[in-house]
Amino acid sequence: MATVQAGEVQLGWREWGGGDVTVVFIHGNLASKDWIELAAPLFPSGLRVIGIDWRGCGDSDRPKPAADYSNYSMQQHAHDMLAALDTLGIRFCHLATHSTGGIIAARILLMQPQRFGRVFALDPVTPLGMAFNSDQIGLFRAMMASKELTRTIMATAASSLFVPESLAPNAVPRFREGLPEIQALFDRIIEQTFGVSEGIWIGTPVNLTLERESRELEGRMPELHHPHLVLWGECDGWIPPVDLRTMAAAMPDCRLVVVPGIGHSMNLELPALYAGYFGAWFGGLSK
Repeated sequence: MATVQAGEVQLGWREWGGGDVTVVFIHGNLASKDWIELAAPLFPSGLRVIGIDWRGCGDSDRPKPAADYSNYSMQQHAHDMLAALDTLGIRFCHLATHSTGGIIAARILLMQPQRFGRVFALDPVTPLGMAFNSDQIGLFRAMMASKELTRTIMATAASSLFVPESLAPNAVPRFREGLPEIQALFDRIIEQTFGVSEGIWIGTPVNLTLERESRELEGRMPELHHPHLVLWGECDGWIPPVDLRTMAAAMPDCRLVVVPGIGHSMNLELPALYAGYFGAWFGGLSK
């Protein structure tokens, strides 16, 4: 397990490939750097890809959450990532994000715009944030206490991997046949997810709701000039497509692509397809 100092915390990190072009992967909520594990070997040569765990996730430290979860805010995660890049000596790179990693990246880009090039965003939480009500936050609390419930909810983040009727209410998610490697990774990911900090379980929905209510980043979307390729899985029930269209219209250089037959997590559901988009976006860059 490799870690990197990022301010007062140690963050877990992994590296795939090598070359002059560096891409940093920022994962989503309840997740880890390992979500690109099956796709990474398929990335083009010449790319150095680094995945970094948020505080509270994966192999990173789990600081005790503040009463208001402010030490697990999107701003805090952005500061952590920048501090990790400083320690790793990465002065310029590109970003690949998944889900809530998208809004963390927006904050990173606004803090140090000159440090970053292209952005590849898979089903991102946009700068608009997301709103969670008390019942939804209660569901996250229930997941904290039940690995079975965690697996059931997380299955909806990779819906194309499962027999459709097994995702119905009160059913047990059942994998489609012929996916042993993906199933093994998914099962390991559930173990990781169940071990994240309360600052992630509860702090992320609380802080994403604050982002939605403040509308701060919403007003700053025109400042995000970095070229963005945004993919949205047509079967994604987590990210509202209207938010993605709003983001694509507000940002100066943002292309939105809808991918049929895929849910919220192409990196898990079809790693080869994810790697293909990844390579097309980042392959051939000089730095």
